[in-house]
Amino acid sequence: MRMALDEAQTAFEAGEIPIGAVVVCKDRVISRTHNLTETLCDVTAHAEMQAITAAANTLGGKYLTDCTLYVTVEPCVMCAGAIGWAQIPRIVYGCIDDKRGYHEYAPHAMHPKATITGGVLEEECRTLMQDFFKSKR
Repeated sequence: MRMALDEAQTAFEAGEIPIGAVVVCKDRVISRTHNLTETLCDVTAHAEMQAITAAANTLGGKYLTDCTLYVTVEPCVMCAGAIGWAQIPRIVYGCIDDKRGYHEYAPHAMHPKATITGGVLEEECRTLMQDFFKSKR
């Protein structure tokens, strides 16, 4: 999760919403990225989407069945759907997203066998998001 927080900090410094994501496969980091929606002018360029694409390219397949995704903020519905389709069996996130988080709108979007753990480095993840939005107001 520390790597994901580093990625989120990079996003913050670039003026992106500070969310970072890391995919680990068999104890090896295979992708790490952050939100790029502003940079790419693409509403789908969330950290999780970027991490899934990079991981699939690295592994040479669309299913990430031996991977863990670490993300600083609870995935949105779009990302949860992609995580489910990629069959990622373990998802670890920092803070919840009360406004757009998957748990509120699509609690069954993840793969049914996935293990989901929230609240990891929660305060640090939340503080980074709050600081970002305070700087924009």
